[in-house]
Amino acid sequence: MASIRARLGKPAEASTPPSAKTTGGLAAVRQLWLRAGVLIIGFVGLLYGIEGVDTFTGHRLDHAGIEPRRADGLSGILFAPVLHGGWDHLIGNTLPVLVLGFLALLAGVGRGLAATAIIWIVAGVGTWLTGAAGSVHLGASALVFGWLTFLISRGWFARNLGQIVLGLAVLALYGSLLWGVLPGQPGISWQGHLFGAVGGLLAGWVLSGDERRHRRGDRAGVTVPPR
Repeated sequence: MASIRARLGKPAEASTPPSAKTTGGLAAVRQLWLRAGVLIIGFVGLLYGIEGVDTFTGHRLDHAGIEPRRADGLSGILFAPVLHGGWDHLIGNTLPVLVLGFLALLAGVGRGLAATAIIWIVAGVGTWLTGAAGSVHLGASALVFGWLTFLISRGWFARNLGQIVLGLAVLALYGSLLWGVLPGQPGISWQGHLFGAVGGLLAGWVLSGDERRHRRGDRAGVTVPPR
């Protein structure tokens, strides 16, 4: 009886073999990859569906983009990232949306969605405030630029080596896109690119708050011996 009570009194963790813990960790990683993949593929499917409706209705949806400094253009902040100026525009955004959106969601689905929301709002408001009068701004490229700077910056804010390495790899692959934040090519919403990138930096800083507070706490706990 004593041996039975001793076995029952052991914490469950102590009786869990390391192989089971490893299997559980791998299952969680697979689940995260699956959820991130389903979400970003579903989002891209939504973009194609909306563009199909836009084409069928004679591109009437394009007028729902951001119209700078017009009260009726404020609603474009909500809709602009899912609208595109034709199939070429959408196809050009598809691969960056798939790759960078997926990587952003791998930060954790909740965190990736929060980063996307911050980028969406900052890009939209910034474009509405600074865009050229009489213009209409639309396209998922604002999200692309935001995800890019989020992935590049979050590791530095969090001081996480793995995230820093991922950020450097993303910078090497897609860093040339950042030239798109500068005024230049006619018909390109550099304002959306610029404020999308600003939104990504803000998201990287805000969503690394726990790690930064933890770091400050560690520093505060270090005592300096008197001299």
